[in-house]
Amino acid sequence: MKFLFPVVFRFQPDLISPLCIPDKGDRDYIGFATLPDQVHRKSVKRGFDFTLMVVGESGLGKSTLINSLFLDDLYKNRKVPDVSERIQKTTSIEKKTMEIEERGVKLRLTVIDTPGFGDAVNCEDSWKVCTNYIEDQFRQYFTDESGLNRRNIQDNRVHCCLYFVPPWGHSLRQMDLELMKRLHQKVNIVVVIAKADCLTTSEIARLKQNILNDIREHEIQMYEFPECDSDEDEEFKQQDRELKASVPFAVVGSNTTLEVSGKKVRGRQYPWGVVDVENPKHSDFIKLRTMLISTHMQDLKDVTEDVHYENFRAQCISQISQHARERGKLKRDSAPYDSDCSETDRLLLQKDQEIRRMQEMLNQMQEKLKGNA
Repeated sequence: MKFLFPVVFRFQPDLISPLCIPDKGDRDYIGFATLPDQVHRKSVKRGFDFTLMVVGESGLGKSTLINSLFLDDLYKNRKVPDVSERIQKTTSIEKKTMEIEERGVKLRLTVIDTPGFGDAVNCEDSWKVCTNYIEDQFRQYFTDESGLNRRNIQDNRVHCCLYFVPPWGHSLRQMDLELMKRLHQKVNIVVVIAKADCLTTSEIARLKQNILNDIREHEIQMYEFPECDSDEDEEFKQQDRELKASVPFAVVGSNTTLEVSGKKVRGRQYPWGVVDVENPKHSDFIKLRTMLISTHMQDLKDVTEDVHYENFRAQCISQISQHARERGKLKRDSAPYDSDCSETDRLLLQKDQEIRRMQEMLNQMQEKLKGNA
């Protein structure tokens, strides 16, 4: 007899095989304490997905920062447009995907860049491309989740949006506020002050405070760090307090490795010295990387799943129910239904067809079971 986990019987101890009793010497041991290890092995084998959107005007070092965060070059063949091309340039979506492996853990990283954002003379509609892309990914996931084959659903939902604020302003601009107002209920927004080496320490502190004041004044919901559990150690709690105090992150990116005092660092060379990207006194780069990758990546995904996607899903279901009631009312009134189907109508028809197919499959299975019986 083969057991999937150790089992201890309470009766007839003389009939118990020694193989059924664990070596731990505890006769009350069942074995479900290994469930976290089973989940860990399964998750590592399946791998992880993470989608990051970066938004900001050209020249703020978005590509450099992404390369610095993940220690790779995602933009090897990028062509930088000249000034004449930027005048009429519109915001577009550029998608980069890469596979990263670290200590046996595989991560499928997708970076969504928005070239052209804020580059045109008229930037009134720059936010539309970003919101449309996020909603399209929600809609695709909702369609896949409602289908028959749900085993191999690919999650392309945007889990985090890094919004780059230029260092030469005194606070958020109207364009920044308009985008955040339309994105804050659809994605986790993390504000980043780009090229922080252009500012002094006091200027950075003043700019951070002005940005936070604007966010509160316009009631914009940024990504909120979860509270630490009571059983966490003091070191982790201190790290969490430092991360919360650093928002918005003032960062410096660099793809260059320099040698300073016999030590190789990733930084930027200036006539007056070297800016060490990974030095907490020079930049919040390490804190941003710690938050984004080491400590809060899974929480970003959970908030996307439990809050932003659930809101979108509830809206879709509400629209489908409303259209179903309207269609039933039209049928009862014997009115012709010849208007063009909207996207929600097409989705409703698709769900009806899938339900009929599932019913037919169930009927076939029941007939086979009756025949075998």
